[in-house]
Amino acid sequence: MRNVDTWRALLTERTKDEVVTKALVRDVELPGGAGTMALITLDNGFDHTKPNTFGPHGLLALNGALSEIAQRTDLAAVGVTGKPFVFGVGADLKGAAALTGREEALAIGALGHHVFRRLGELDVPSFAFVNGAAMGGGLEVALHCTYRTISSGVPAVALPECSLGLVPGWGGTQLLPRLIGPANAIKLIVENPLAQNRMTRGRQAFELGLADALFEPADFLEESLRWAARVLKGEVTVERTDHTATDWDKPVSDARFLVDMKLHGAAPAPYRALDLIALARTASRDEGFAAEDEALADLLLSDELRAGLYSFDLVQRRAKRPAGAPDASLARKVTKVGVVGAGLMASQMALLFARRLEVPVVLTDLDQARLDKGVAYVHAEVDKLAGKGRVSPDQANRLKALVTGSLTKDAFADADFVIEAVFEDLAVKKKVFAEVEAVVRPDCVLATNTSSLSVTAMGAELAHPERLVGFHFFNPVAVMPLLEIVRGGSTDDATLATAFAVGKALKKSSVLVKDAPAFVVNRLLTRFMGEVIGAVDEGTPLETAEHALDGLGLPMTPFALLQLVGPAVGMHVAETLHEAFPERFGVSAKLAALVASGKPGVYRPDFSLDEEAVALFAGGSAPSTAEQVRERVLKALAEEIRIMLDEGVVAAPQDIDLCMILGAGWPFHLGGITPFLDRAGYAPSRFLPQGVASLPV
Repeated sequence: MRNVDTWRALLTERTKDEVVTKALVRDVELPGGAGTMALITLDNGFDHTKPNTFGPHGLLALNGALSEIAQRTDLAAVGVTGKPFVFGVGADLKGAAALTGREEALAIGALGHHVFRRLGELDVPSFAFVNGAAMGGGLEVALHCTYRTISSGVPAVALPECSLGLVPGWGGTQLLPRLIGPANAIKLIVENPLAQNRMTRGRQAFELGLADALFEPADFLEESLRWAARVLKGEVTVERTDHTATDWDKPVSDARFLVDMKLHGAAPAPYRALDLIALARTASRDEGFAAEDEALADLLLSDELRAGLYSFDLVQRRAKRPAGAPDASLARKVTKVGVVGAGLMASQMALLFARRLEVPVVLTDLDQARLDKGVAYVHAEVDKLAGKGRVSPDQANRLKALVTGSLTKDAFADADFVIEAVFEDLAVKKKVFAEVEAVVRPDCVLATNTSSLSVTAMGAELAHPERLVGFHFFNPVAVMPLLEIVRGGSTDDATLATAFAVGKALKKSSVLVKDAPAFVVNRLLTRFMGEVIGAVDEGTPLETAEHALDGLGLPMTPFALLQLVGPAVGMHVAETLHEAFPERFGVSAKLAALVASGKPGVYRPDFSLDEEAVALFAGGSAPSTAEQVRERVLKALAEEIRIMLDEGVVAAPQDIDLCMILGAGWPFHLGGITPFLDRAGYAPSRFLPQGVASLPV
């Protein structure tokens, strides 16, 4: 099936709503008499907020342009670039979700290969001028060209397919390892997607060898054309390393080990990608591309892909339009921020507010030593940013000047937004807010970073409880993208709108949650942990319970998670939820013993088990198997989610999943949690309709 008309007939009916990326061709006379270049500009007709993507119509448009170019005899070269700020960001994912049969899935892979490879098989050299974001199929377009230049201002170069449950299917697994070597290719194809979809910037991509020349954004295209002319005239020679002569077995083997450690076989895509990378060393181009087609066809028709696309949609769309958020026009302007507390969490928050809002931030605490330590932390972090070149010296000085400390809350008198980050005790927080309310303006928003306590109870004795809102960050503050914004019983729309506006300015994804114990993430993680520890309390060996959920590919095991948050914090949240829901949330005496021991958890710094800590969990006469622990945990999560939805803690299952992806790092291939529970049959009734995050019936 190699006929373009056949591919067109199979695919275009499925993608009537595709936003078509056109291939606009113009002739450019290259400097120094190097000849004429046919320059293709990829452009879908929208600004940079809707990047170029490739569906069947876009592929066919590029194919048509290349057919016309191939017939010409007056050209010295062909170039391809993108519209302003965007080169191309991959396949049209809506079109991928519309495919229903293996023949269609094979066709989309074959069509992409057929079109893109023409760029490298013309009678004249081809040049990719990567002027903006290049991801997935967009990057593969560039890989097929003979030469590549890249702008130092490019914010994102990536092959993110494995994070969605796919593999780079239009040449990426075959061309990239030969270009930059297997180890670097594995970093881009497998490791970065599994590390919260880490992006590579333009300069880094050049240093990896992905591009042959690097130019500044201001005159990128002009410099690229001059460089292309010099290449054509023989004044510049591009040297390439024969990476097939190097050792491929070790980097591929090491990567398999790391993927096993992270996913335990839970998602097929990274393993298929590594198989394809291994194949690239010896396969012909036809053989390698055919293998990519087969892998793409298998994965396009998998539940993991549908869950990955669902997750992508949540993060890219729902997170930007939070369900239930009030009209943004109600938000008040924030020109100064106060932070009560100067500990690590408070200091991280102060730095984030200063960086993103660029307004004065004042910390308060009980004594000068704590205050000085908090401000010093912020200043030291700013110095680190400057050392990495992420802020200029002038910006660093301004940021340091914005963050100050005060021993009295009078410093909040002109603040518009004051957030507390003190000890997780209701009485302490109520006292703090009473003191703050006495000095701030009537329209100042009061926010709590509580992870589990009632916002309504916290504001019960305030004169103006309507201006109190939950604003729950996750640790580390600068890294974790989620904010749980909690509407208390009295919180008004202006306060809530201000909280969402501040969250957006902080570049966080905000989810509106009801004032319910532990909100979403901590409630589900505590139920998760409670069932695991409960099994250990009953006599299940700790190591059996610890690894019972490995097959889900979660970011960390239960006791590793406990060590990250701290046993005392975990115990406190468990007690809070036990008080609210004693029939579902227990308080483990063995966990209490671990807290009393002062040990940070069951692991030593080298990640070996601490035998003394493990011994604290010994005993019990009713051990479970790993499968029984897994079933117990998943049934409990399904039950808790159903209760939370019935209680209206969030607007929909999608918000549960968004919270678990962004706040707990649960993988895309699960779809957060509810699609997996639906697929595995643990949900008493489906959370999502069939075909949403799963294959259609």
